[in-house]
Parts: sequence; C-alpha cells; structure tokens
Amino acid sequence: MSNRTFTMIKPDAVKAGNIGNILQMINAAGFRIVAMKYLHITKQQAEKFYEVHKERGFFGELTEFMSSGPIVAAILEKDNAVADFRKLIGATNPAQAEEGTIRKKYATSVGENAVHGSDSDENAAIEGSFYFSGLEQF
Repeated sequence: MSNRTFTMIKPDAVKAGNIGNILQMINAAGFRIVAMKYLHITKQQAEKFYEVHKERGFFGELTEFMSSGPIVAAILEKDNAVADFRKLIGATNPAQAEEGTIRKKYATSVGENAVHGSDSDENAAIEGSFYFSGLEQF
C-alpha cells in the first residue's frame, strides 16, 4: 500500500470556480499536496492519459471533455491515500455519492464529475508520473 495518490480537478469544476473549495476539502481530510500544477491538456494528451479506456464507448467524450479547459493535477500524500481519497471524492455518479463528498458537492453528472482519483496504488504512480517528474514532487 502506498501513501500517495493522484488527482485532477476536472474542467467542469475549474470553470465553476471550485478549485479552492476542493483543495480545502482535500487539506481538511488530512492529505498533503506533494505536487500540483494548473494546465490545459490537449486532446492527444488526454487520449494518452486515458488510453486504458480506449475501447470503451465513453472514450471520445471523456478525452474531448478533459481537453476542453484547464485542469489542476496533483499528487497527494496520506496513509492509505488511494482508498481514503476514493472515499472523499465519492461515487462517479454524483446522484449516488454520499453526502459530504467532493462529487456530491461539486459534480454535475457522471461525465462531468469534478475530480479524478486513482483507483489503485499502481495507477496512482503511473498517473502521477504522467504529469510530474521526480523533481516536481516534494
């Protein structure tokens, strides 16, 4: 089990002005931000990041959405980081997310669900390395 996970605040939450609110929830839950950047990824970069979903029906819509505006990418640190962060963000569908979760508060739909959170320690390492070099992690 790792003590790091990866997240992105997605274009919908950035556009809605929720970066500060989401970061506050992350900090209040005991996570330490060890790397963070604000950027606008291209469709090709989104396709590379999400290539594990390439064969799924939502791939085109997902990569189009993720390249539609700026995001905030971050690596977070805490004991049991992946599982604890998945609990903090809530279910992919905000209508099914528990009260008090990030997606319950800030997501508008399954497709525009405010944040990404790694689903395993292995993927957290892969995803974090996609956006950050070792020199950018503290």
